[in-house]
Amino acid sequence: MSLKSTTRTDVNTVELVFEVGAEAFENAVEQAYQRVKKNISLPGFRKGKVSRKMAEAQMGEGVFYEEALNALINEELTPELMNADFILVDRPQIEVEKVDKAEGVVFKALCITKPEIEIADYKGIKASKTVRTVTDEDVEAQVTMIRQRNARLVSVDDRAAQLGDEVNIDFEGFFGDEAFEGGKGDSFPLRLGSGQFIPGFEEQIVGKSIGDEFDVNVTFPENYQMEEYAGKEAVFKCKLNGITVEELPEADDEFIQDSTEFETLDAFKADARERLETAAKREAESAFDNAIMEALIAKVDAPIPNCMFEQRIDALVANFEGMLKQQGMSLDLYLQYTGMDINDFRDANRDRAESEVKLRLALEKIADLEKIEISEEELKSSVEELAAANGLTVEQVMRRLPMEDYIMDMRVTKAIELVKENAVAEEAAAE
Repeated sequence: MSLKSTTRTDVNTVELVFEVGAEAFENAVEQAYQRVKKNISLPGFRKGKVSRKMAEAQMGEGVFYEEALNALINEELTPELMNADFILVDRPQIEVEKVDKAEGVVFKALCITKPEIEIADYKGIKASKTVRTVTDEDVEAQVTMIRQRNARLVSVDDRAAQLGDEVNIDFEGFFGDEAFEGGKGDSFPLRLGSGQFIPGFEEQIVGKSIGDEFDVNVTFPENYQMEEYAGKEAVFKCKLNGITVEELPEADDEFIQDSTEFETLDAFKADARERLETAAKREAESAFDNAIMEALIAKVDAPIPNCMFEQRIDALVANFEGMLKQQGMSLDLYLQYTGMDINDFRDANRDRAESEVKLRLALEKIADLEKIEISEEELKSSVEELAAANGLTVEQVMRRLPMEDYIMDMRVTKAIELVKENAVAEEAAAE
């Protein structure tokens, strides 16, 4: 097989034309016959005993051509494409342009290639690093959280219901004089102000006392999940059975000793402040890193084949589906719950996929520009860690991993560190 011509038909598209001579094609046809002859049967001949000449005479001269052409594509053309001086990013479209016993075969391969991008000014990227200031109110919120975790509900019978109370109600909903399905509840616990019920419902319970029977008038939202109820006016006939309030324990040293590993309230507050400040720094660092990567993505403006985005979406969908399976749910069931179909779900992941593809291309280019390499010692150490983490031997990992891709991943990681190390943080304190 020989390369006849190379033509760049578009920015990331190359058309290659290959020729296979008559002799090579004849050999491929003969081999095809030898592979399938055991299955050939003709009247008057035992199965597997039909000569090639007889088979071609009875079934047509080209009876073995398809088998021969597929063999040439798989055994000769595909390796030629893999060894070309460009990187394929999608399966090539292969056409047979000519088949002639006397002249051979001509193949045309349309190849989508990895884009060549330019990336500049990747050192010295400026981004804000805003560290949120931890206030006394933040610390007190941590104390309140512990108190709420240990709160108890206390019945109240000497006042009317207020926002924040938990009430126990009976209710039944009506459209006009007709009760509707799903609109009834007995001894239902409801925290007023939680937004659990239709807008306007909870507020109309405020001011009512235990034993009161009353109507609550509401209108279902236009975007209500049950379309037959959307936008309709309804009346709920209600009875208030009980009122309870959340009683928080006193925040003192004794409470802290009973509820935490600390001896005093001050010690708990000091630890809470330290944890909040550490988290604030970590959040700021993460936001800073994200801003750097976003700036890097914005520097990529070269045309990128759409198939690369689709492939990344495929991977994101597969990863999400795997996560759902671990939780005992299928992707189909998830889509039913969310009211989406698979195309909606893919579209929801499109922006992320495009950003990730651009970022990867930028980092691979930086790795090339900076001549980032992975030493044998680094590779060995990384593979050993991976093997230990997964309970495998190094040899098993080496057999299973596409090492060229794995090494590129390591180069990309180094490129990320290089960009971050050279970025400029514009420090600021957030209120």
